[in-house]
Amino acid sequence: MHKPASQTATSLHDLSAVGLIAGFRARQFSPSEVLDDVLAHIAAWEPHIKALYAFDPDGARAVAAASTERWHKSAPIGPLDGVPATIKENIATRGVPVPLGAATTKLVPALADAPPAARLREAGAVIFSKTTMPDYGMLSSGLSSFHPLTRNPWDLSKNPGGSSSGAGAAAAAGYGPLHLGTDIGGSVRLPACWCGLVALKPSLGRIPIDPSYVGRVAGPMTRTVDDAALMMSVLSLPDCRDGMSLPPEDIDWKALDKPLRRLRLGLMLDAGTGQALEPEVRDIAVKAARAFDAAGAVVAEVPGLLTHEMLDGLDNFWRARMWDDLARLGSAERNKALPYILKWAQAGARLSGVDVIRGFNATMAIRSAAAQLFAELDYVISPVSPVVNFAAEFAAPINDPEKPFEHIGYTVPWNMSENPAASINGGFSAVGFPIGVQIVGRRFDDLGVLGMAKAFETLRGAQRPWPAPPN
Repeated sequence: MHKPASQTATSLHDLSAVGLIAGFRARQFSPSEVLDDVLAHIAAWEPHIKALYAFDPDGARAVAAASTERWHKSAPIGPLDGVPATIKENIATRGVPVPLGAATTKLVPALADAPPAARLREAGAVIFSKTTMPDYGMLSSGLSSFHPLTRNPWDLSKNPGGSSSGAGAAAAAGYGPLHLGTDIGGSVRLPACWCGLVALKPSLGRIPIDPSYVGRVAGPMTRTVDDAALMMSVLSLPDCRDGMSLPPEDIDWKALDKPLRRLRLGLMLDAGTGQALEPEVRDIAVKAARAFDAAGAVVAEVPGLLTHEMLDGLDNFWRARMWDDLARLGSAERNKALPYILKWAQAGARLSGVDVIRGFNATMAIRSAAAQLFAELDYVISPVSPVVNFAAEFAAPINDPEKPFEHIGYTVPWNMSENPAASINGGFSAVGFPIGVQIVGRRFDDLGVLGMAKAFETLRGAQRPWPAPPN
């Protein structure tokens, strides 16, 4: 484990986006000064954690200089003007190839920004880099056949999680305040859990995305709830390219004050299937539930809604989908993929059409179970991951392609049911490793979930200092 950060809480790279905007407005510092501090901090950390792809400090300096000039004239172009940000590499940015974390991908520059990237750029964010991910986003890991191994800043021997691995590592290391990931089974919440962050997997369609897919969303990854809400105010703006996007809605993302009295909360300690819950993780979830209970909420333990058949069904569906992509490649190209991914996907070739349809239908069963659960509840509190951490070199906590999804029992249901779900740090293990708590709400109640996370941010008490780069 690394020693606590020696920097003060007011170091520019440690300031929240909300704090940076206030500082720009008060002319305490400029976007150029902030970027220079962030870049210096990256230079100290990046050789150790390898979180970045398509790093463009010179381009970012030009954007920051333009922002500095606008703030000098008191004329910012948007709510994020001058704030450093990263974007997961599978979210297209104009002129940058999208390798999807895989050495099998042909590198072709993207023609346009995908909707989330476009919204950040329009709002004035200083996008200085993309962030790493594992092959095709199908691992909860920093392991990739294209990128170097991404490591966790809290402990370099541990995994940051994934598939938004670089975003999680970058946020924990202090690469500025705003990081954008994607999530189809836990891919912003799991790295947030293992990196001590806040992440929101919004309701499906709340943030327009392209390409869209069942359960796939983009979501903010930040150190504070206020910063996640600030990102949502920008990312949730409409874009006609997403055929699954929700109708535009006028949401006041600053309205995070959430009265807790008499709210009905379910504490879900058993996911229903998957890996056994480690005691330290259980203790943190129980402690969070007790904090809400003491604040006036009504908390009762509820059973998990996921079954072994549901999880196996999703596995079969995703294996077949992955094999469809890999089967189109020549054998030489296909063999460039991670051996773990290749072995996992090849089983998809042996599945029948009925097997795959039954697998996809698991999404409908999960949706039905979630609707029944939330008929009686306002929110669900649960662990994010069943385990405290796992080795940096592993593809997954069990690291067995025959059992690839045993660790996503708490996260994947909410992708399939479309419910918003947030991860927020709940506490630390005995050796100081962060452990996340998940807060899940009814479909479309994204603001309520962030409000619950904001309330918990106060209830949980003081946090440990962020990790510092190795000497």
